[in-house]
Amino acid sequence: MTLAAERVLRLAAPILVGVVLLVAWQALSGVSTGRLALVPAPADVVTNMVRHAGILFDDALTTGGNALVGLVAGTVAGIVLAGLAAWLRPVDGMTAPLVAALAVVPIVALTPLLNTLFGASSQFGRQIVAGIAAFVPVFVNVLRGLRQARPVQRDLFRAYAAGGGQTFRRLTLPTALPYLVTGVRIASSLAVISALVAEYFGGPADGLGTAIASYAKSGNAALAWAYVGGAVIVGLLFFATTALLERATARGRPA
Repeated sequence: MTLAAERVLRLAAPILVGVVLLVAWQALSGVSTGRLALVPAPADVVTNMVRHAGILFDDALTTGGNALVGLVAGTVAGIVLAGLAAWLRPVDGMTAPLVAALAVVPIVALTPLLNTLFGASSQFGRQIVAGIAAFVPVFVNVLRGLRQARPVQRDLFRAYAAGGGQTFRRLTLPTALPYLVTGVRIASSLAVISALVAEYFGGPADGLGTAIASYAKSGNAALAWAYVGGAVIVGLLFFATTALLERATARGRPA
């Protein structure tokens, strides 16, 4: 296969999959189970997205803001604790069960408790949920990256009389950086999903998750699906931004 044909195939494949999914969606929109239709027609969803673009954008900013605050807080906490765990063995032993516990925290059960603690109208509880979800992958990846430098490399730096700071800047940090960026990319999607779930079960505050819950319960399926589309766009923006950051980091590394 020539290079031009490969590029055409790479562009045509996702378009073909999108068309097939759109046709299947349109076909399913005419199917009913009892008194309810399975899904609204794609045209109805797009119409609702356009008609409510302003309020949908405001809710997307709220959800994106919650996810971003949680992602930043979880990333900072993950880097600090991973650095301490890599440096001090007792800290590593103490953080291991903590991270294991946070990895299995049920968000659905945690959200009502945080809403009771901070108030149903506060966004702080939702940001904490997003932060917990972002913390675990960042911590695991950074800790792994900090341990990638081989003993022979550290011995070489020691032989050249390099100090601890020089070894960290020249060896440990460059080795750990790709793992950090990968952890942030994984955490970005988890932060958005967790913020949405926290809003869904978080009471009558702003946000895409709250709107999806409200319109789904009221039977306005087309508008609920329009907000689902808004949530997908927010998630893709987070993923694309961190994927570009990962690619930019990889470009500066030797092959």
